[in-house]
Amino acid sequence: MAKLANNVHPYVISQANFCGGSPVIKGTKFPVRSVVTYVLQQGLSPEELVKEFSHLTLAQVYDALSYYYDNKELIDKDIRDNSASAASDTAD
Repeated sequence: MAKLANNVHPYVISQANFCGGSPVIKGTKFPVRSVVTYVLQQGLSPEELVKEFSHLTLAQVYDALSYYYDNKELIDKDIRDNSASAASDTAD
């Protein structure tokens, strides 16, 4: 199992009883994995992401990216798990 880094991320929370335990941007249900998907995989800039999701701030987005780099194995697994889950949901 991936180990969490001990760095402080003021805009990211992870609670077992909230959003399935996936790390999310504090005060929202927006997962860190979604920030990673939009910015690092699909090529949106953080500025474009906050224009599309106006409830997010640049500080939140950059902190989510920092959290990703500090916990890359954990977030990559979260992306894989949720991609597999979405694929199996559409196959039904």
